[in-house]
Amino acid sequence: MTSAETARPQPDSLGREEKKLIAVFIIGVLAVVFDTTIMSIALHSLSSDLKAPVSTIQWVTTGYVLALAATVPLTGWLQQRIGGKRAWILAVSLFLIGSVLCSLAWSASSLIAFRVVQGIGGGIMMPLMQTLLMQRAGGRNLGRLAATVGLPAMLGPILGPVVGGAILHWFDWPWLFWVNVPFCVVSLLLAWRWLPTDEPPAVRPRLDVIGAVLLLPALVALLVGLSNSAGHDGFGARDAWIPILAGALLLAAFVAYATKVGDRALVDVRLLRYRPVASASALLFLSGVAAYGIMLLLPLYLQELRGMDALGAGLFLIPQGIGMLGSRSLAGRLSDTIGTRAVALFGFAVVGLATIPFALSTATTDKWLLMAVLVVRGFGLGAIIMPLMVASYQGLPAADIPHSSIITRTAQQLGGSFGTAVLAVILQSALLTRGAHGPSGVSASFDIAFWWSIGFAALATVLAFTLPGRVAPPAEAAGPRR
Repeated sequence: MTSAETARPQPDSLGREEKKLIAVFIIGVLAVVFDTTIMSIALHSLSSDLKAPVSTIQWVTTGYVLALAATVPLTGWLQQRIGGKRAWILAVSLFLIGSVLCSLAWSASSLIAFRVVQGIGGGIMMPLMQTLLMQRAGGRNLGRLAATVGLPAMLGPILGPVVGGAILHWFDWPWLFWVNVPFCVVSLLLAWRWLPTDEPPAVRPRLDVIGAVLLLPALVALLVGLSNSAGHDGFGARDAWIPILAGALLLAAFVAYATKVGDRALVDVRLLRYRPVASASALLFLSGVAAYGIMLLLPLYLQELRGMDALGAGLFLIPQGIGMLGSRSLAGRLSDTIGTRAVALFGFAVVGLATIPFALSTATTDKWLLMAVLVVRGFGLGAIIMPLMVASYQGLPAADIPHSSIITRTAQQLGGSFGTAVLAVILQSALLTRGAHGPSGVSASFDIAFWWSIGFAALATVLAFTLPGRVAPPAEAAGPRR
């Protein structure tokens, strides 16, 4: 960059090419987000129609999540191997094929297998979208980009359960998967026309087989163990602690191996020596606890104590999504101007404070008050992810961005699974000791779980002080390792 280019003021809005890329990615990712949120309310119908027990049908979701998690670390290698445009088209095509096959499934086993195909495509799409946009931005307008690409993740929880409920009310379950088809087709057409062709290097990188053998089973084992720990015996169950232990050992082995081989590893973990990446990853893990863990408690609270059905509980949670939409753009702009630390501090503090009314509530607490609190809580949640995404890319050279995308995406996913498992164990333990005392005991059990959630948010608020205090201009950004 020349001195004249450095001195010239940088644009504070997204350019035409960036907007085209955003359109391609958002349309495609909407299919992934809607598919995930719609499926959350369809398990009962699938169990009935496919004549399979809930324990089997649960793998419709679990298999998808495991395939998604196992594919995320391969994204950086795939992008370098075939180029970003080809990788995106491949990922969307896989998700499209998987969706059509799911709609044609004839049994629970076939549906689970086809959901794995979907998960492979979705696992590539999410981090690849972040990588390509951040590389295109060149260090500028990161907050605005993060706010824009985060839109699908906020629309999903609002519209997904409602759309899914309407489909199941008027049509059969195969139509749940046909919802994805228009999004995928449009994204493919726009990608073919608008995405720039980035030719892979002449010497194409080889797949880090040792890293894949260590990391991919580690992630699968950890997620399986965390999922199984939500059962009656909690983390003491053999099918919980054994996979968790095995996953932790494999993950430790991968970190030791990847540190030794450096940028030849499947994921360059040396980036964690760079404080913004390490801080953002830790906080994204805790944000998964704060966001996803509480999403286990709230529907159960509304159905167990308030007597709502599944659709009523889904509609009750819409204000939280509205609050998230309300803070999305503001959080992105502020991350670009005042820095990520202040915005994340505000977001985590609001999430913690806005959860307190639920910890103090009873079965007769005014529902309109709780819905108003959900708007505030959603406002805080919407202010969390944007600054953390910005911090994780701040000052990184283009070559390191795919590795940062994988690290942060994995941290958030593991945090969501960890939060769900931990709060489920806490709630079950409290119900065993207090639930026998009737509605008051059940209410007290939920209070305990909510207070734990508040504690996680408080811990994240403290850790947010480790984030960068200001945004360095692109001319000042220096690579953390080169």
